[in-house]
Amino acid sequence: MSATAAVLRPIHRHLTHLRASQSEGIFPYPLRLEIRKLPSSGRRRCLNERQAPIAGASAASTGTGAYRTTEDIKAELYLALQEELVEQLELRNPTPKPTDHLLYKVNGSWKLIYSTITILGSKRTKLGLRDFISLGDLYQTIDVPKERAINVINFSAKGLKLLTGQLTIEASYKIASKTRVIIKLETSSITPKQLMNLFQKNYDLLIDIFNPAGWLDITYVDDSLRIGRNDKGAIFVLERAAEQSV
Repeated sequence: MSATAAVLRPIHRHLTHLRASQSEGIFPYPLRLEIRKLPSSGRRRCLNERQAPIAGASAASTGTGAYRTTEDIKAELYLALQEELVEQLELRNPTPKPTDHLLYKVNGSWKLIYSTITILGSKRTKLGLRDFISLGDLYQTIDVPKERAINVINFSAKGLKLLTGQLTIEASYKIASKTRVIIKLETSSITPKQLMNLFQKNYDLLIDIFNPAGWLDITYVDDSLRIGRNDKGAIFVLERAAEQSV
């Protein structure tokens, strides 16, 4: 594990603990981190219209949000989780043609640490997220040789005793361009059966929220972090995970 990763992971765990009580009215996932629509900061320009930060400039010295290094931005992202920081990283993507390097850069296990997905209002109520069902971590395994991806979303339900389980979604993908893949939903399942019974009535709603089908652009990837944007406008930030975590 790199020195940077050694610093970032404890920060992430600490922030997770601090934000555990901030889940009212939002989607507390993963590890109860806030997953919400990011506030608008005015008219958003396309990434290819944004000017890259001046080399050597820092946020503190310029006041414009420019950062000294990519590692600085990643450290700030773990602390602040802002779309502006995501865009700063995307501008410095060290792998501009990620689909040419899927086996070495994307293959393996990942953990979702941030997303702009929301589950609010009636959807949240129907799925029981206001009362007795909590969402946990999402892990993703990419099998590049087989062109397959498996997403595992963990749940826990309160009752006479704590019930834990998971939603597993398997998908296939095809490369569409140097940055884009087209994803097709293959199968989905919930285990154990008791948890499936809780979601049975609204299973289609649950799958609709987590359905990965459509296109996904890989906008940033290095050895430890990956950012993607899909055709529904959602942003996903994932970090490398140990193989046994999935």
